Amino acid sequence: MTPTTPDHVLDLHDTVLGWYADHARNLPWRAPDRSPWGVLVSEVMLQQTPVARVLPQWEAWMQRWPTPTDLAADPPGEAVRMWNRLGYPRRALRLHAAAVAIRDEHGGLVPSEHAQLLSLPGIGAYTAAAVASFAFGQRHAVVDTNVRRVHARAVTGTAEPAASLTAAENRLAVDLLPDDAATAARWAVAVMELGALVCTARSPSCGRCPLVSRCAWVLAGRPAPTGPPRRGQAWAGTDRQVRGKLLAVLRASSEPVTAEELAACWLDAAQRERCLDGLVSDGLVEPLPDGRFTLPRS
Repeated sequence: MTPTTPDHVLDLHDTVLGWYADHARNLPWRAPDRSPWGVLVSEVMLQQTPVARVLPQWEAWMQRWPTPTDLAADPPGEAVRMWNRLGYPRRALRLHAAAVAIRDEHGGLVPSEHAQLLSLPGIGAYTAAAVASFAFGQRHAVVDTNVRRVHARAVTGTAEPAASLTAAENRLAVDLLPDDAATAARWAVAVMELGALVCTARSPSCGRCPLVSRCAWVLAGRPAPTGPPRRGQAWAGTDRQVRGKLLAVLRASSEPVTAEELAACWLDAAQRERCLDGLVSDGLVEPLPDGRFTLPRS
Protein backbone atom coordinates (compact mmCIF):
# COMPACT_ATOMS: atom_id res chain seq x y z
CA MET A 1 0.00 0.00 0.00
CA THR A 2 1.10 3.56 -0.62
CA PRO A 3 1.26 6.00 2.32
CA THR A 4 -1.71 7.85 0.82
CA THR A 5 -4.12 5.00 1.45
CA PRO A 6 -6.34 6.03 4.38
CA ASP A 7 -5.86 4.05 7.56
CA HIS A 8 -9.51 3.02 7.72
CA VAL A 9 -9.25 1.52 4.21
CA LEU A 10 -6.06 -0.33 5.13
CA ASP A 11 -7.85 -1.69 8.19
CA LEU A 12 -10.75 -2.77 6.00
CA HIS A 13 -8.37 -4.63 3.70
CA ASP A 14 -6.59 -6.37 6.57
CA THR A 15 -9.85 -7.42 8.22
CA VAL A 16 -11.50 -8.85 5.14
CA LEU A 17 -8.34 -10.51 3.81
CA GLY A 18 -7.67 -12.06 7.22
CA TRP A 19 -11.22 -13.43 7.34
CA TYR A 20 -10.88 -14.83 3.83
CA ALA A 21 -7.63 -16.61 4.70
CA ASP A 22 -9.53 -18.56 7.37
CA HIS A 23 -12.92 -19.06 5.68
CA ALA A 24 -12.45 -19.27 1.91
CA ARG A 25 -14.21 -22.20 0.29
CA ASN A 26 -12.04 -24.78 -1.44
CA LEU A 27 -13.37 -24.41 -4.98
CA PRO A 28 -11.64 -26.00 -7.99
CA TRP A 29 -11.52 -22.78 -10.01
CA ARG A 30 -9.49 -21.25 -7.16
CA ALA A 31 -6.94 -24.08 -7.03
CA PRO A 32 -3.31 -23.11 -7.76
CA ASP A 33 -3.27 -25.33 -10.86
CA ARG A 34 -6.53 -24.06 -12.35
CA SER A 35 -6.28 -22.69 -15.85
CA PRO A 36 -7.49 -19.29 -17.06
CA TRP A 37 -10.03 -21.23 -19.13
CA GLY A 38 -11.33 -22.89 -15.99
CA VAL A 39 -11.72 -19.47 -14.37
CA LEU A 40 -13.56 -18.12 -17.41
CA VAL A 41 -15.93 -21.11 -17.48
CA SER A 42 -16.64 -20.75 -13.76
CA GLU A 43 -17.39 -17.04 -14.03
CA VAL A 44 -19.89 -17.55 -16.84
CA MET A 45 -21.56 -20.47 -15.05
CA LEU A 46 -21.77 -18.64 -11.72
CA GLN A 47 -23.79 -15.76 -13.12
CA GLN A 48 -27.16 -15.92 -11.33
CA THR A 49 -26.44 -19.54 -10.34
CA PRO A 50 -25.42 -20.92 -6.90
CA VAL A 51 -22.06 -22.58 -6.42
CA ALA A 52 -23.66 -25.89 -5.41
CA ARG A 53 -25.34 -26.18 -8.80
CA VAL A 54 -22.30 -25.02 -10.73
CA LEU A 55 -19.73 -27.38 -9.19
CA PRO A 56 -20.78 -30.66 -10.88
CA GLN A 57 -21.43 -28.92 -14.19
CA TRP A 58 -18.07 -27.15 -14.11
CA GLU A 59 -16.26 -30.40 -13.38
CA ALA A 60 -18.07 -32.25 -16.19
CA TRP A 61 -17.45 -29.37 -18.59
CA MET A 62 -13.74 -29.16 -17.82
CA GLN A 63 -13.35 -32.91 -18.14
CA ARG A 64 -14.91 -32.86 -21.59
CA TRP A 65 -13.42 -29.56 -22.79
CA PRO A 66 -10.24 -28.82 -20.79
CA THR A 67 -9.21 -26.10 -23.26
CA PRO A 68 -11.07 -23.54 -25.38
CA THR A 69 -9.87 -25.32 -28.52
CA ASP A 70 -11.54 -28.54 -27.36
CA LEU A 71 -14.88 -26.77 -27.02
CA ALA A 72 -14.49 -24.84 -30.27
CA ALA A 73 -14.05 -28.13 -32.14
CA ASP A 74 -17.59 -29.21 -31.20
CA PRO A 75 -20.82 -27.67 -32.49
CA PRO A 76 -22.47 -25.09 -30.23
CA GLY A 77 -25.38 -27.44 -29.63
CA GLU A 78 -23.10 -29.68 -27.60
CA ALA A 79 -22.38 -26.76 -25.28
CA VAL A 80 -26.12 -26.25 -24.86
CA ARG A 81 -26.54 -29.97 -24.17
CA MET A 82 -23.79 -30.00 -21.53
CA TRP A 83 -25.24 -26.89 -19.92
CA ASN A 84 -27.99 -29.17 -18.69
CA ARG A 85 -30.25 -27.41 -16.16
CA LEU A 86 -28.02 -24.52 -15.09
CA GLY A 87 -30.50 -22.04 -16.52
CA TYR A 88 -30.03 -19.09 -18.87
CA PRO A 89 -28.65 -21.42 -21.57
CA ARG A 90 -27.59 -18.60 -23.86
CA ARG A 91 -24.54 -18.48 -21.60
CA ALA A 92 -23.50 -21.81 -23.16
CA LEU A 93 -23.61 -20.26 -26.61
CA ARG A 94 -21.58 -17.30 -25.39
CA LEU A 95 -18.93 -19.60 -23.96
CA HIS A 96 -18.77 -21.52 -27.22
CA ALA A 97 -18.42 -18.30 -29.22
CA ALA A 98 -15.70 -17.10 -26.85
CA ALA A 99 -13.88 -20.43 -27.25
CA VAL A 100 -13.94 -20.10 -31.04
CA ALA A 101 -12.55 -16.57 -30.80
CA ILE A 102 -9.84 -17.69 -28.37
CA ARG A 103 -8.84 -20.48 -30.75
CA ASP A 104 -8.90 -18.36 -33.89
CA GLU A 105 -7.59 -15.03 -32.58
CA HIS A 106 -5.46 -15.88 -29.53
CA GLY A 107 -3.76 -19.14 -30.37
CA GLY A 108 -6.05 -21.16 -28.13
CA LEU A 109 -4.99 -19.32 -24.97
CA VAL A 110 -7.31 -17.14 -22.90
CA PRO A 111 -5.89 -13.63 -23.32
CA SER A 112 -4.54 -11.95 -20.22
CA GLU A 113 -5.15 -8.35 -21.28
CA HIS A 114 -8.38 -6.86 -19.97
CA ALA A 115 -9.22 -5.19 -23.30
CA GLN A 116 -8.78 -8.47 -25.18
CA LEU A 117 -10.97 -10.30 -22.68
CA LEU A 118 -13.63 -7.63 -23.07
CA SER A 119 -13.52 -8.06 -26.85
CA LEU A 120 -14.42 -11.77 -26.67
CA PRO A 121 -18.00 -12.57 -27.76
CA GLY A 122 -20.43 -12.49 -24.86
CA ILE A 123 -17.86 -11.35 -22.29
CA GLY A 124 -19.02 -8.25 -20.43
CA ALA A 125 -17.34 -5.84 -18.07
CA TYR A 126 -17.79 -7.98 -14.96
CA THR A 127 -16.50 -11.22 -16.51
CA ALA A 128 -13.50 -9.53 -18.13
CA ALA A 129 -12.50 -7.93 -14.82
CA ALA A 130 -13.05 -11.18 -12.91
CA VAL A 131 -10.92 -13.28 -15.26
CA ALA A 132 -8.18 -10.66 -15.41
CA SER A 133 -8.14 -10.58 -11.59
CA PHE A 134 -8.68 -14.20 -10.64
CA ALA A 135 -6.79 -15.90 -13.48
CA PHE A 136 -3.98 -13.38 -14.00
CA GLY A 137 -3.70 -11.54 -10.67
CA GLN A 138 -4.39 -8.10 -12.07
CA ARG A 139 -5.84 -5.04 -10.38
CA HIS A 140 -9.44 -4.47 -11.43
CA ALA A 141 -12.68 -3.60 -9.67
CA VAL A 142 -14.71 -6.82 -9.75
CA VAL A 143 -18.25 -5.83 -8.86
CA ASP A 144 -20.95 -8.50 -8.62
CA THR A 145 -24.11 -8.57 -6.51
CA ASN A 146 -22.28 -9.89 -3.44
CA VAL A 147 -19.61 -7.21 -3.63
CA ARG A 148 -22.19 -4.48 -4.11
CA ARG A 149 -24.09 -5.66 -1.04
CA VAL A 150 -21.00 -5.68 1.20
CA HIS A 151 -20.02 -2.22 0.00
CA ALA A 152 -23.56 -0.90 0.47
CA ARG A 153 -23.83 -2.13 4.04
CA ALA A 154 -20.30 -1.87 5.38
CA VAL A 155 -19.34 1.41 3.71
CA THR A 156 -22.42 3.40 2.71
CA GLY A 157 -24.81 2.16 5.42
CA THR A 158 -27.68 1.01 3.22
CA ALA A 159 -29.42 -2.33 3.48
CA GLU A 160 -29.26 -3.09 -0.23
CA PRO A 161 -27.46 -1.73 -3.26
CA ALA A 162 -29.39 -0.01 -6.03
CA ALA A 163 -31.45 -2.13 -8.40
CA SER A 164 -28.73 -1.82 -11.03
CA LEU A 165 -25.05 -0.96 -10.86
CA THR A 166 -24.42 2.78 -10.57
CA ALA A 167 -21.43 4.93 -11.43
CA ALA A 168 -21.06 5.76 -7.73
CA GLU A 169 -20.78 2.07 -6.87
CA ASN A 170 -18.10 1.61 -9.50
CA ARG A 171 -16.16 4.58 -8.15
CA LEU A 172 -16.38 3.20 -4.62
CA ALA A 173 -15.14 -0.21 -5.77
CA VAL A 174 -12.17 1.41 -7.49
CA ASP A 175 -11.43 3.60 -4.46
CA LEU A 176 -11.38 0.57 -2.18
CA LEU A 177 -8.94 -1.44 -4.31
CA PRO A 178 -5.55 -2.15 -2.76
CA ASP A 179 -2.73 -0.63 -4.80
CA ASP A 180 -0.77 -3.87 -5.17
CA ALA A 181 -2.19 -5.98 -8.01
CA ALA A 182 -1.90 -9.36 -6.28
CA THR A 183 -3.50 -8.01 -3.12
CA ALA A 184 -6.23 -6.33 -5.16
CA ALA A 185 -7.06 -9.62 -6.89
CA ARG A 186 -7.29 -11.38 -3.54
CA TRP A 187 -9.35 -8.52 -2.10
CA ALA A 188 -11.82 -8.86 -4.98
CA VAL A 189 -12.53 -12.52 -4.28
CA ALA A 190 -12.48 -12.01 -0.49
CA VAL A 191 -15.22 -9.36 -0.56
CA MET A 192 -17.23 -11.55 -2.91
CA GLU A 193 -16.89 -14.50 -0.53
CA LEU A 194 -17.93 -12.40 2.45
CA GLY A 195 -21.10 -11.41 0.61
CA ALA A 196 -21.82 -14.99 -0.42
CA LEU A 197 -21.30 -16.60 2.99
CA VAL A 198 -21.98 -13.95 5.65
CA CYS A 199 -23.40 -10.68 4.33
CA THR A 200 -26.20 -12.45 2.49
CA ALA A 201 -29.24 -10.77 0.99
CA ARG A 202 -32.02 -12.21 3.12
CA SER A 203 -30.45 -13.30 6.40
CA PRO A 204 -27.07 -11.65 6.99
CA SER A 205 -25.05 -13.30 9.75
CA CYS A 206 -23.85 -10.11 11.34
CA GLY A 207 -22.67 -11.95 14.45
CA ARG A 208 -20.13 -13.83 12.31
CA CYS A 209 -19.07 -10.86 10.22
CA PRO A 210 -15.53 -9.55 10.71
CA LEU A 211 -16.79 -6.05 9.87
CA VAL A 212 -19.66 -5.93 12.36
CA SER A 213 -17.95 -3.46 14.68
CA ARG A 214 -17.35 -1.01 11.86
CA CYS A 215 -20.23 -1.75 9.50
CA ALA A 216 -22.02 1.51 8.67
CA TRP A 217 -25.36 -0.28 8.29
CA VAL A 218 -25.11 -2.01 11.67
CA LEU A 219 -23.96 1.18 13.37
CA ALA A 220 -26.97 2.98 11.89
CA GLY A 221 -29.33 0.44 13.47
CA ARG A 222 -29.77 -1.74 10.37
CA PRO A 223 -32.30 0.50 8.62
CA ALA A 224 -34.73 -1.27 6.32
CA PRO A 225 -34.43 -0.97 2.55
CA THR A 226 -35.98 2.22 1.20
CA GLY A 227 -36.70 1.08 -2.36
CA PRO A 228 -39.62 -0.98 -3.67
CA PRO A 229 -39.68 -4.61 -2.49
CA ARG A 230 -37.81 -7.00 -4.71
CA ARG A 231 -39.86 -9.96 -5.80
CA GLY A 232 -38.42 -13.37 -6.51
CA GLN A 233 -38.75 -14.66 -10.04
CA ALA A 234 -41.69 -16.98 -10.63
CA TRP A 235 -41.06 -20.27 -12.39
CA ALA A 236 -44.12 -22.51 -12.59
CA GLY A 237 -46.08 -21.91 -15.76
CA THR A 238 -43.75 -19.22 -17.08
CA ASP A 239 -42.12 -19.10 -20.49
CA ARG A 240 -38.81 -19.87 -18.76
CA GLN A 241 -40.22 -23.19 -17.60
CA VAL A 242 -41.56 -24.01 -21.04
CA ARG A 243 -38.27 -23.13 -22.72
CA GLY A 244 -36.49 -25.38 -20.24
CA LYS A 245 -38.81 -28.28 -21.01
CA LEU A 246 -38.37 -27.87 -24.75
CA LEU A 247 -34.60 -27.79 -24.41
CA ALA A 248 -34.70 -30.84 -22.13
CA VAL A 249 -36.37 -32.86 -24.92
CA LEU A 250 -33.70 -31.78 -27.38
CA ARG A 251 -30.84 -32.44 -24.97
CA ALA A 252 -32.10 -35.95 -24.28
CA SER A 253 -32.09 -36.92 -27.94
CA SER A 254 -29.03 -37.67 -30.05
CA GLU A 255 -31.15 -37.10 -33.15
CA PRO A 256 -33.37 -34.21 -34.27
CA VAL A 257 -36.85 -34.34 -32.74
CA THR A 258 -40.24 -33.86 -34.31
CA ALA A 259 -42.77 -31.16 -33.54
CA GLU A 260 -44.98 -33.88 -32.08
CA GLU A 261 -42.26 -34.89 -29.61
CA LEU A 262 -41.90 -31.29 -28.51
CA ALA A 263 -45.67 -30.88 -28.25
CA ALA A 264 -45.83 -33.67 -25.68
CA CYS A 265 -43.81 -31.66 -23.15
CA TRP A 266 -46.31 -28.77 -22.82
CA LEU A 267 -50.01 -28.81 -23.60
CA ASP A 268 -50.60 -25.09 -24.12
CA ALA A 269 -49.89 -24.91 -27.85
CA ALA A 270 -49.79 -21.12 -28.11
CA GLN A 271 -47.30 -20.74 -25.25
CA ARG A 272 -45.24 -23.68 -26.48
CA GLU A 273 -44.97 -22.28 -30.01
CA ARG A 274 -44.11 -18.83 -28.70
CA CYS A 275 -41.32 -20.27 -26.59
CA LEU A 276 -40.05 -22.46 -29.42
CA ASP A 277 -39.92 -19.41 -31.70
CA GLY A 278 -37.97 -17.60 -29.00
CA LEU A 279 -35.46 -20.43 -28.71
CA VAL A 280 -34.96 -20.41 -32.48
CA SER A 281 -34.52 -16.64 -32.45
CA ASP A 282 -31.94 -16.93 -29.64
CA GLY A 283 -29.95 -19.50 -31.61
CA LEU A 284 -30.59 -22.26 -29.07
CA VAL A 285 -32.71 -24.37 -31.40
CA GLU A 286 -32.27 -24.97 -35.12
CA PRO A 287 -35.28 -25.84 -37.30
CA LEU A 288 -34.60 -28.30 -40.10
CA PRO A 289 -36.17 -28.34 -43.59
CA ASP A 290 -38.01 -31.61 -42.82
CA GLY A 291 -39.89 -29.97 -39.91
CA ARG A 292 -37.75 -31.44 -37.14
CA PHE A 293 -35.71 -29.48 -34.61
CA THR A 294 -32.20 -29.87 -33.22
CA LEU A 295 -29.71 -28.12 -31.01
CA PRO A 296 -27.59 -25.67 -33.04
CA ARG A 297 -25.02 -27.32 -35.29
CA SER A 298 -22.99 -24.31 -36.38
